[in-house]
Amino acid sequence: MADLTAFVTVAEERNFTRAAAKLGLSQSALSQIVQRLEERLGVRLLARTTRSVAPTPAGERLVERLAPMLHDLDQGLTELSEFRDKPAGLIRVTTVEHAARTVIRPAMTRLLTDYPDITVEVIVDYGLADVVADRFDAGVRLGEQVAKDMIALRISPDIPMAIVGAADYLRRHPAPQEPQQLVDHRCINLRLPTSGTLNAWRLTQDGREMRVRVEGPLVFNTLDLILDSALDGLGLAYMPLDQVAHDIEAGRLVQVLSEWTPPLPGYHLYYPSRRHSSPAFRLFVEALRYRPRQAGKGA
Repeated sequence: MADLTAFVTVAEERNFTRAAAKLGLSQSALSQIVQRLEERLGVRLLARTTRSVAPTPAGERLVERLAPMLHDLDQGLTELSEFRDKPAGLIRVTTVEHAARTVIRPAMTRLLTDYPDITVEVIVDYGLADVVADRFDAGVRLGEQVAKDMIALRISPDIPMAIVGAADYLRRHPAPQEPQQLVDHRCINLRLPTSGTLNAWRLTQDGREMRVRVEGPLVFNTLDLILDSALDGLGLAYMPLDQVAHDIEAGRLVQVLSEWTPPLPGYHLYYPSRRHSSPAFRLFVEALRYRPRQAGKGA
């Protein structure tokens, strides 16, 4: 079982160095384990080059059979935490940068203080990860991005957005008064890895929502760099309002087209319907659950 687990890890990571780090082994020891398994089975499982590692057709077939079995075994072992005095276990989550900063991290402060045996691993990625294939316990994305076959739970309100530019930039480029005028501006874009496209800016006009694709001199895959570039006067940026409100109040940024900028649908936690319901995972879900504030009442 240990040898088979090692092989599946290498096949999934497609890299001996990453797989060895994940398994807590040396690269040479891991290579020997896989070689020993191939000799025992009498078939080559991995095609190795100086730059990459990939399963052979026989290896692919073995991974297809083994990976779900090993995942179910991990689930079974994790479920044993129900018999512990304190909830424990590792929870792996894929999410986007803004949700990690504004929703997950604040919620984890109390959870991990009260339950120190729980570990939460947060992987920031704008790609739409397959939580099952990539062995995540759950994912966090905008509500409209959640696959229909997943259990989904709202964990945030809708997200106000803002188009902003530095005062210096807007002195050189008059502020747009309507969405069509964005074509005359230098805009800072966000690259989406799953589609390989640039993130379209959502705007409304005459009650109709549209997605506008803008152009400019800079493209990033992180909001922090987009914000820094806007503050440097390099163009307009499309950002969550809560990330730029302080700079707007301080006069470092100016918001434009506010009446044309609708909020995005709130973040949702999603996970497979067959996801085990361990005590640690249930506590994690409850820590993130969105509870709208009512007038005159707390959350």
